[in-house]
Amino acid sequence: MFLINGLELDSLPASDRATQFGDGCFTTARILDGDVCLLDAHIRRLQNACETLLIPFTQWDTLRHEMCQLASGKSSGVLKVLISRGSGGRGYSGARCEHPTRILSVSAYPAHYERWRKEGVTLTLSPVRLGRNPMLAGIKHLNRLEQVLIRTHLEQTDADEALVLDSEGFITECCAANLLWRQGRDVFTPSLEQAGVNGIMRQFCLQHLAHSGFRVVEVSAREEALQKADEMIICNALMPVVPVRAYGQLHLPSRELFQFLAPICEQTR
Repeated sequence: MFLINGLELDSLPASDRATQFGDGCFTTARILDGDVCLLDAHIRRLQNACETLLIPFTQWDTLRHEMCQLASGKSSGVLKVLISRGSGGRGYSGARCEHPTRILSVSAYPAHYERWRKEGVTLTLSPVRLGRNPMLAGIKHLNRLEQVLIRTHLEQTDADEALVLDSEGFITECCAANLLWRQGRDVFTPSLEQAGVNGIMRQFCLQHLAHSGFRVVEVSAREEALQKADEMIICNALMPVVPVRAYGQLHLPSRELFQFLAPICEQTR
């Protein structure tokens, strides 16, 4: 079901800038026992993205109510929220776009995440690289062609997820998740100042690791750095954390970091 500006609809005007230019942002949240997990963080993500993209969205209380309303009564699921600049103007100019569009939808929770948490996943190196753009780095805007290509290439392999580098060859993220790796008591995660998405679960993990016995380091590292890893995990708001059992010929049986984060990340309501 889609809820578009408060109405149950299944179509969007062709003039909407989401369809014309990918002019908007989105977030994807986990529904668990009728609640939206990390609801405040998802709202802040959308607010930060709208501020960066100069989208004059103001109906935050209405949006929060709709998110809670769609989650109510559902034991599990996925809630996606999209905000576009709306319709108006001609060409690239959004000067006449006075009414941003909000789109909410609910879908089933991915069944394979439970298996991934138990068994771990395999990673492969994606041939697709992310372009650098510090202005847009970190936010989850609607321009996702890079991820579409990454997923298309990934589906031609036997791996579960893809390690993604930026255009300069630095580790950035995975196709649909952020990456952390442990070496001893040091936990590394890629700097996202130039490319990538600063995921809700990544932020949550880093906040809790900052008060743990682990030392967190945000780095600009090349793919070779992973060969020294004792452990790797991937995370997003739905998984929420999953261990990596192998990357190419590198096998990673350790679960120390995963066992620390997993129970914390399941308590996100």
